[in-house]
Amino acid sequence: MDDCREAYLCVNGSNMSSDTNPQLEHEELEKFRRKLKYFFMNPSDKYKARGKKPWKLMLQIIKIAVVTAQLVWFGLSNQMVVQFKEENLMTFRHLFLMNFTDASRDSYAVYTQRDVYTHISYAVQQFLMLPNTTVGNHECQREGDAFTPLTVCQQFYSNGSISPANETFNINAQVDEECFKISPMVSSSPLTSHPLNLTLNFERLLSVMVKFTLKAINLQTVQHHELPDCYVFNIMIRFDNRPHSGRIKIDLDNDVDISKCRDWTLTGASASNMYMMVVFDVVIIITLAVSLVLCTRSVKAGVLLQFEYVEFFCSCYGKRVPLSDRMEFINVWFILIIISDVLTITGSVLKIVIQLKAVASYDLCSILLGTGTMFVWIGVLRYMGYLKKYNILIVTLRASLPNVIRFTCCAAMIYLGYCFCGWIVLGPYHTKFRTLNMVSECLFSLINGDDMFNTFKMMEQKSCVVWLFSRVYLYTFVSLFIYMVLSLFITLITDTYDNIKQQQMEGEPVSDLQMFITQCKKSKHISVKENTDTHLICGIYRQHKSSEKIDC
Repeated sequence: MDDCREAYLCVNGSNMSSDTNPQLEHEELEKFRRKLKYFFMNPSDKYKARGKKPWKLMLQIIKIAVVTAQLVWFGLSNQMVVQFKEENLMTFRHLFLMNFTDASRDSYAVYTQRDVYTHISYAVQQFLMLPNTTVGNHECQREGDAFTPLTVCQQFYSNGSISPANETFNINAQVDEECFKISPMVSSSPLTSHPLNLTLNFERLLSVMVKFTLKAINLQTVQHHELPDCYVFNIMIRFDNRPHSGRIKIDLDNDVDISKCRDWTLTGASASNMYMMVVFDVVIIITLAVSLVLCTRSVKAGVLLQFEYVEFFCSCYGKRVPLSDRMEFINVWFILIIISDVLTITGSVLKIVIQLKAVASYDLCSILLGTGTMFVWIGVLRYMGYLKKYNILIVTLRASLPNVIRFTCCAAMIYLGYCFCGWIVLGPYHTKFRTLNMVSECLFSLINGDDMFNTFKMMEQKSCVVWLFSRVYLYTFVSLFIYMVLSLFITLITDTYDNIKQQQMEGEPVSDLQMFITQCKKSKHISVKENTDTHLICGIYRQHKSSEKIDC
């Protein structure tokens, strides 16, 4: 790259205007180089050049500490909520499902009509006798002076007849539903084997749903200086007969609503301790807001400096600035920090609302705080990258990312082809290929060498053709992705790593921008307070090149 100063010195005798000072242009050019050099300095060099303290660096260190502490505290609180919901779900299964065991969860079913009536009666009886059986603080939901009743609903085809012996059927596909309710106040005595006055037509029966609502209070939060929450469990026991295979699968699930208790009195604990976390969250929000403003200002300064450099480069050299050089001004780390600040601020506000018992969106808050904290810790790599012995990971990832993305897109086409083929062919004969999601997880595990023998072993041999196809399918997939695709993927990264190591050893600039900055004269102090005039820098050069067409 020719120096702009040399360009106008060459035409100084014939084309220079009388009102243009070459010395002034030279000073402006050096000032612009120093401005660029200062922009790309690390905090340590900026402190040595101008004595500017690294406020953003110190703020990021403080932010990492407080955000991590906030996440840990919220994680402990969320863990209690998750534990309480999971233990209650297991309790309900043991209370309302007859002869239920943890090992029989996936195979819990009935096979006779009498068993269906017996299990429905058992669930209803346990609901009516709940206050005398449960060891928890569960109670039925109250609406005014009465309790919310239990509801039993059956769904069935509206009309039809089936005769498997004659291979005939007549079914109306319209689905009807019948429901009746049982109030906890109606009966308090044990039920007989079939007291529900419920008649099921198993030929047309699709499902039976037993639905009721229970309430409970999570008291373990008191020990962690938090107000207890009130829980509403909408419990559903489903008897699924849609396959009409002679096996009616039974499952219990619940929907949980968490809300603030209406009236409460808490003694033996200071209420101020419970609101200290709210104050701490407010401090975190203020810290993140300051970080967001500083990083946004830095990104804006980089964009403005990019426009200034593009204008200078076009005016002085008559060349387009490549995209790689323009992207050097966009600090991806600052953008990552901005995203993490926005996510964490949103999560902190939601966390305050949760602590004040206005909402109970624990899952959304966990996603926001978890993702924000993850980006904060990843952002630490920016400061590690200033050390030449530690920046090899960052430089390698940045250089290899475009090639890796292109390679992954091509490999994904082959991977999706295997997914669809395995799902449609092997799905009926292999438990790991039942759904597309399971197929994708199984194949991804095979790429990493996980559970490979069991995948081969679990293939059913009911069809010789399908069994032979499965051997070819699995062997070709393993060979293609482990020995070729995965090896090529690793080769892309290792080649990039070798090229970067070679460039670091040679110490040569790899872009026009870096070459231009290296021409800056060494100075003990760098001043960038004055604005540079790119039009003045290359004014004479534009006069000399006015006869040539420059498309920038």
